[in-house]
Amino acid sequence: MKKCLIVDKMHESIVPLLSEIGYEADYHPQITRQEVLEIISQYQGIIVRSKLKIDQEFIEYANQLQFVARAGAGLDQLDEAALHARNIHIFNAPEGNRDALAEHAIGMLLNLLNHINQADQQIRTGIWNREGNRGVELIGKTVGIIGYGHMGQAFARRLVGFGVKVLAYDKYRQNYGDAFAREATMATIFQQADILSLHVPLTEETNFLVDESYLNQFSKNIFIINTARGKVIKLDSLVSALSSGHVQGAALDVLENEKLDQLSPEQQITLNELQQSERVLFTPHVAGWTFESYEKINQVLVRKINALDLA
Repeated sequence: MKKCLIVDKMHESIVPLLSEIGYEADYHPQITRQEVLEIISQYQGIIVRSKLKIDQEFIEYANQLQFVARAGAGLDQLDEAALHARNIHIFNAPEGNRDALAEHAIGMLLNLLNHINQADQQIRTGIWNREGNRGVELIGKTVGIIGYGHMGQAFARRLVGFGVKVLAYDKYRQNYGDAFAREATMATIFQQADILSLHVPLTEETNFLVDESYLNQFSKNIFIINTARGKVIKLDSLVSALSSGHVQGAALDVLENEKLDQLSPEQQITLNELQQSERVLFTPHVAGWTFESYEKINQVLVRKINALDLA
């Protein structure tokens, strides 16, 4: 029987699901990196979430490894080139949490446009301010989606009933326009978008993609949603754009550094400025993190692992 090591906390269904396709699963969510390196040579597969970086050093120890399965969508913790060089398969599970992320993005957008969180907090402190919480309607707006994979498509589908125009840009796809979004150039999105939603992975190319130069290219004063990766947006540039009014509001599920007790002095200053803005909405990297997606991610990964073994 093949063996699979699980090094992060997963939904309890993962062990029986792997057993059904012929894998002995060792579930060790508290294991350290050093402990993993000492035993990984025994395993044909490993399932990770975020705590373990799969780099060249790791691969040198993993002489039987056939696959790395990432319990989520992003692959920025994996050295993809090194894994491919060793013919080690990479699986992720965007199909498992795309619906959760899309619903969360819609919720954040509606909250931001209608000041729902702000109004709730004001009323709790005895403030009844109707004019200060006058909302902005979504209908008639143009939404620009950057990255039209599983997440971008799921978000576009949720927008259909709101009477918006959806433009999608994806550098690595062709002929991807569909019933939910029109394929567009970045120039068109810069010119027409009222709302920008980011759905790209974190790579060298997208690291701080949204900086001052990027934001200055928008013709309109926009709203931004980021449910992708924190480092896609340069947050000090966002602070400046919020201050100037070129960004009217930002919904951030992710941050440059999500270890809030380990911020650099510069990161702390930037976060403090964002925290003080009533036009910024935060959630703690939970856009794809629902009770349902927690289990669906397992189902997606095991289906892909099984397909590898059947090939």
